[in-house]
Amino acid sequence: MIVMKLKKAGLNVFSVSLVTGLFGCQSQPQQETVASLQEQHKTFYQQVMLAAPVLPADLTNIPMQAHLVANRVAQSHYKTAAQVNYSQLGWQQRVAADWHYFDIPTSQGKLLVIDYQQQGNQLAYRYLANGTQNDLYEPWSSSKIQAFSGAIAKVRQINPELGAHALIGDSNVADLITSINSYEHFGSADGNSNAIASYFINVAGRDYLSNLFADNWLKLNDSRIMFKGAYATEIFTPSTIRWQSTDSDVIASNIAYFTVNTDDPAYLDYRCDGCGLTGNKAMTTLAQAEWLKRLASHTREPLTQQPLLQAQDIDVLFNGTGNTDKTAKVGGMMQGLSQMITDSLAQALAPDDTRPAKQILDELTQGQWRVWQKIGWGPSETRSTTETVMLAHVYLPFIQGGREFTLAAQNSVPGASEKNLAVVGLKMQANFTHAFKQLLIPQKQ
Repeated sequence: MIVMKLKKAGLNVFSVSLVTGLFGCQSQPQQETVASLQEQHKTFYQQVMLAAPVLPADLTNIPMQAHLVANRVAQSHYKTAAQVNYSQLGWQQRVAADWHYFDIPTSQGKLLVIDYQQQGNQLAYRYLANGTQNDLYEPWSSSKIQAFSGAIAKVRQINPELGAHALIGDSNVADLITSINSYEHFGSADGNSNAIASYFINVAGRDYLSNLFADNWLKLNDSRIMFKGAYATEIFTPSTIRWQSTDSDVIASNIAYFTVNTDDPAYLDYRCDGCGLTGNKAMTTLAQAEWLKRLASHTREPLTQQPLLQAQDIDVLFNGTGNTDKTAKVGGMMQGLSQMITDSLAQALAPDDTRPAKQILDELTQGQWRVWQKIGWGPSETRSTTETVMLAHVYLPFIQGGREFTLAAQNSVPGASEKNLAVVGLKMQANFTHAFKQLLIPQKQ
């Protein structure tokens, strides 16, 4: 991997913040340097950003309630859900937080980590950021996680006996969410991630999704956050609108959806009057990370569960349980594109070890580590930038008694061009490596 190669050469990737700056200072003919840089970027984009994720050696489906072992020493700067009272507005002021914990300049990107700790039989949390937790951005495809969980909750609202263990016509729901994350054909899903995710938005409805950020669940009290757009004009069309449980004989033929995005009365154009430069799906790292954190802690934290969702629905989202692809041992967010997080974790935990990240993480965690992730990116003509966003949940057993955290991150570089995707990806990975060192290597507690 490119960053690994730089590390082997004794170069501090974070200190230069962009590989372009690092290569630009080499004493080589300029033409040769540019060609070399372009090749490095191409390799990073193909072998790290676009790469299928590396998977742990032990793919046993670990129950969500067993993720964090209880032998980490409790500390006062973590707070439980009962102490925070997430059901009341203003909880952001009551959480244990260091909103400027990471010494990553705001100009270098946005990052928020929600760190977990076991206190007796309760989970406790601390919120760590670099001062950007309330900065608005376009989440790109990372928000497909919100679309899916919102849609499944809406289906349960219509029929409580139906959820993610289901067929929609001939399509298996676990296949569909895996295809959303992998962008590949998977079982009965065709790999059209944008069309499938737009279908789930049109099942949930845009008002329903937006209100989950507000009074109906997260209670963020931030009117700028919205989910009023889509990912494509093309929408996945199931063979029938009938949903059928794969666990029972329950069938529902009344799960309707908007077949055209603009048929939803709550749909807004990308540049609507109240949308601003961030468009019609505007979010923050705090909003996205909090949503995923509550899904990850669903069975362990009854006080913050997403209304109507059940544990099996989240298991489908995270692990693709019940999928029909016989060649795959796991699905869901485990199949999310990119090796950026795993590479950065290995660099942070074993900076002098040049083995592949999988070998390092397997050895440190007895093969039981997990990274559930959803990345999104693209060039924005509206903002004249190229951007990438990552939403992920990380589990590292046997490291300091077990570490677990949820993260949301966003980076951008000037210039709206797909040629800049590797540049912004390298910028994000440098932030990850630096942040994981601060988070996981004892130094600032």
